[in-house]
Amino acid sequence: MMAGEVVGSRRLIELAAFVFLLGNANLLFGQEAILDGSECLCQGEVERAFRSLNTDSPAISVHDPSKLIVQDGVLWGFSTGRGVRSFYSTDCETFQRGPSVFSESPEWVEEIVPDHDGRFWAPDVIVLNDRVLVYYSVSSFGKQSSAIALASCSALSTEVGKTEWKDEGIVVRSRRGDHFNAIDPTIWKASDETLWMAFGSFWGGIYLIQLDPETGLRMDDDSMVPLAFHEQIEAPGLFERDGYYYLFVNWGWCCRGVDSTYEIRVGRSREITGPYFDREGVDLRLKGGTEVLTTSGAMIGPGHGEVFVCDDQQFLSFHYYDGDSNGRPRLGILPLEWSEEGWPIVRMPDAE
Repeated sequence: MMAGEVVGSRRLIELAAFVFLLGNANLLFGQEAILDGSECLCQGEVERAFRSLNTDSPAISVHDPSKLIVQDGVLWGFSTGRGVRSFYSTDCETFQRGPSVFSESPEWVEEIVPDHDGRFWAPDVIVLNDRVLVYYSVSSFGKQSSAIALASCSALSTEVGKTEWKDEGIVVRSRRGDHFNAIDPTIWKASDETLWMAFGSFWGGIYLIQLDPETGLRMDDDSMVPLAFHEQIEAPGLFERDGYYYLFVNWGWCCRGVDSTYEIRVGRSREITGPYFDREGVDLRLKGGTEVLTTSGAMIGPGHGEVFVCDDQQFLSFHYYDGDSNGRPRLGILPLEWSEEGWPIVRMPDAE
C-alpha cells in the first residue's frame, strides 16, 4: 500500500478541494469534523464547496485516508505509508505531505508482524480530551497476523520532529486462525459520549469494540460485535445522523491500480452495535449493503469513505485510483446529500 506526496489536480474528482476559511481557531473534533458557519466559506452553497486544485503544486498520492480534522488553522489527514503518513493544507487548495508519525517502528512491531516493512496502513484520527489520537494498522498483505495500535500527541506540527508522539501500544490484535483481521480502524464518539472502533478486512468481516474515552484503549470487559460480512469487505466508516448510525464499508479489491474493484456501500441502525440494514432491509451481516459510490470514468475503485461536516453541509472523503494517471491513488472530497428516507447520496461534479 502506498501513500505519499499531495493530492492531485485536474478534472472530475480533482475538483475535490474542500474550501475552508481556517483562520486561527483551534478546533477540536470528537465524532466528526465540524466547522461552524463563521469559519466556513461554503455558506450553504454547494458549488463553492469544491474546486480544482492548484495545477502548479506538486502531486502527492493518498491511500486509505483518515477522517479530516482541523487544528490551529491547518487541515490534517493521515494515510497509509511509512511511519504512518500525514498530509495537510493551510489554504485547502494545495495539500502537502506532512511528517510521519514514526521515524522508526515501535519495538513491539517486529514481534507481532515479523515481516513488516515499515508501512502502516489505513489510519484514523480523532481529537479527544485535548489529545490527537491516531489509530493505525500493522500487518502484511494478505495475512491475518495483524494489530491496530494507537499513537497520541497533544498538538500537530508541520515541522518534522516537532510533534511529540507517544506510542500507546496495541488496541486489538488478530492471529492466524482468528475469525477477524485487526486492520482498517474507524473511530466514533457517539452522542451518549461513548467511544467505539469498527474495523476488519475479509475473514469474518467488520466488527465493533468499545474504547475507554479517557485512554483511547479497549475497554477491559468489552465484547466484539459483528457488524457486516461479505466475501470481499473492509475499510469501515461510522457516522451518526438523525437518530441513525451509518456504517460505510468497502466491497471488492483495493491496491490494483486501474484494475481495482473497490466500491463503497452503506447500512444503518438505531444502535451503534447494530444490526445494520441496507435500503432494501437486508442485514449487512448477510451481505447487505446499499451502493454509495463506485467507479465512474477516471475515478476507479473509490474506498475508505469518511463523512465530515462544514456548517450545514456534509462531504464524503475517500481515495480512488486515477485512470488518467496510471492508477495513482488520489484523495477525493465530494458533497454528500440525503434522500427523504435518510440514505446518503454522493453528488458527482460535472466533468470539465
